[in-house]
Amino acid sequence: MPRTEQGVLIPGQISPQRPVPLHIKRPEYVGKPSPAQHVGGDRYDDETIAAIRKASKIAAQGLEVVLSAAKPGITTDELDRIGHEFLLSQNAYPSTLGYRGFPKSLCSSLNEVICHGIPDDTIIREGDILNIDISAFIDGVHGDTNGSIVVGDGSQEALDLVTRTKEAMLRGIRAALPGREVNIIGRAIESYAKRFDYGVVRDFTGHGVGTSFHSGLIIPHYDAPEYNTVIEPGMVFTVEPMLTLGTHDWDLWEDGWTVTTKDKSLTAQFEHTILITEDGPEILTEA
Repeated sequence: MPRTEQGVLIPGQISPQRPVPLHIKRPEYVGKPSPAQHVGGDRYDDETIAAIRKASKIAAQGLEVVLSAAKPGITTDELDRIGHEFLLSQNAYPSTLGYRGFPKSLCSSLNEVICHGIPDDTIIREGDILNIDISAFIDGVHGDTNGSIVVGDGSQEALDLVTRTKEAMLRGIRAALPGREVNIIGRAIESYAKRFDYGVVRDFTGHGVGTSFHSGLIIPHYDAPEYNTVIEPGMVFTVEPMLTLGTHDWDLWEDGWTVTTKDKSLTAQFEHTILITEDGPEILTEA
């Protein structure tokens, strides 16, 4: 089992890449070292929004399916299989699979892993914080979501961190009103997190999503006035704060993906894809 005696995670064994039937359309970046540059901005017409809504709903349902299967004793690789097969059953392609060489169909991040954990033979234990990040590509667009749970019975501090991270995300979303700058989102998140002395991860952000998996638009989760893009109706992007019980500083594993808290403190994350309407934000990634 790939953990140290102190319970700190170490890389496990990664299984071979799972196949995708040829009839399921791949994103343009599959098989390439990096995606094509995004064009067209972050506002979409009604037809494209309808497609993003469909992809987002599939992603949300996939997240629900995978998290419901998470029990002590299961491996993160098995959860990847479950998510992979669900997406294929909806004729959707797993957006992470082959994105900049990522080898799996979802990200699975446990305990001190902030984000981008690669599913492997790590066995989930009672009380672990588990985050699953799953995205669906269908009809030329992506929907992106993630969520955290405490598996089985966990500590009160772990349960509180998960509950409050979700609330931080929702506060950030509610702040995303037309005419405001995107930095209002991070200000709302950080002001809430500070009440509990949580770290707010800075270097991994929300992003524009739609015809590209990541459009280049940055949505900070902390108070960052320099990010001053004005929020407009028709925009689609993610809000996905990562909060920690300690520092916001991080380490990167040799796999080039797995990001952990530098002090190995617990962390949690939640993410929704949202659409900005004339009346405010609409969450698209709800099952």
